[in-house]
Amino acid sequence: MRAPAPAYTANDGVIDAAAVALGGSLLSSLDAVGEVALTVDRDSLVATMIALRDTPGLEYQQLMEIAGVDYPERADRFEVVYCLLSLTRNHRIRVHVQTDEEKPVPSVTGIWPVAGWLEREVYDMYGVLFSGNPDLRRILTDYGFRGHPQRKDFPLSGFVELRYSEEAKRVVYEPVKLAQDFRTFDFESPWEGAQYTLPGDEKASLPEAKGAPTPLKADEIVKADAAKSEAKGPAGDPKTTDTPAQTGAGKAGPDEGPKPADPDVNPTPGKGQNQ
Repeated sequence: MRAPAPAYTANDGVIDAAAVALGGSLLSSLDAVGEVALTVDRDSLVATMIALRDTPGLEYQQLMEIAGVDYPERADRFEVVYCLLSLTRNHRIRVHVQTDEEKPVPSVTGIWPVAGWLEREVYDMYGVLFSGNPDLRRILTDYGFRGHPQRKDFPLSGFVELRYSEEAKRVVYEPVKLAQDFRTFDFESPWEGAQYTLPGDEKASLPEAKGAPTPLKADEIVKADAAKSEAKGPAGDPKTTDTPAQTGAGKAGPDEGPKPADPDVNPTPGKGQNQ
């Protein structure tokens, strides 16, 4: 096996062939990072898809995915992206159309029936309308969901939350109640020294006990026993011996006499024997 994954056909000539087939419907094209992206006119989307499917040299027969992108700063804030695959040429391409919150995008369910589910997903997440879709309903969120979660102006916490109520014996909807506030992160690692001090971190500015870990640098650390060592003063003269006789043993007691060489031998004859 020469490659771990199948190689795709090169992009050479794809944009030129698409420009000839689409004509004025092609607004712009881009060949970057090994992918070809075509931005086409929204109203002529269905005719564009048919041309990309049936034109020899293009032949993009299969619709793989429909995705949405939100650019709130633009007049046409939404971009619908169609990912097409040519099975005969082993090549992929992206088709982009732009719209806003009110202008519908023509549905391509007449070309690829699978687009019905994909368009419902984009509608649910972004609120993009598709004219001609026979069943344009929400598909991922709940029936009573308000708003569209993938819009960049949609709050992370949402508007309502649901739970099962033992009193009502059903699922109820309530306004969102956060158990705690969102933390504000500054994207700095606390190990590299954040500019704020969290509760409990004020102890880290003082040196700890001897042997304990400390965040201070080596030249800033003052050993815990340094002050005690200075208070004791210098150490006394070391103990030494001048002769082998100085063994360091203590003095003998007043009642102690010379010990016999053999404790079992009585040094005084006649004593301790029966007469």
